[in-house]
Amino acid sequence: MTSDTLLQRIHQHQYLRDLRNKLLYLHRMLLDRERIAYEQVSGRVTNGELLRLLIEHEQFAWLHRISSLVVQIDETLSADEPLSSEDFQALISDTRSLLVPSEVGSGFARKYYNALQGEPDVVLAHAEVAQFLASAK
Repeated sequence: MTSDTLLQRIHQHQYLRDLRNKLLYLHRMLLDRERIAYEQVSGRVTNGELLRLLIEHEQFAWLHRISSLVVQIDETLSADEPLSSEDFQALISDTRSLLVPSEVGSGFARKYYNALQGEPDVVLAHAEVAQFLASAK
């Protein structure tokens, strides 16, 4: 293995770790927004109840797409085999594809659009991820 290849792999691993952290922050902002909406209707919930809701409740189900992406990144980073350029690019592409809001879309895209319209913290977290994705090589 050449030193350039080793440096590229190190860069890709660091990039994915940073992307993972940015996605987790975005997920947290989206979860906070959903929690507030849920609590306005159903009353306050504990952190334990929130975890159960996140896993089981339909209102929170759309957030599973980001959770799944973070799990994919974690699995890639902890895999025994080296990260291939194709796998790296696929994760970047999957992230870009997922984080496309749509006013007229369905499922995740529409809920994501609504979250971006209603919460400045979500907008800032989205912008940070989008800017970071633009720096991918």
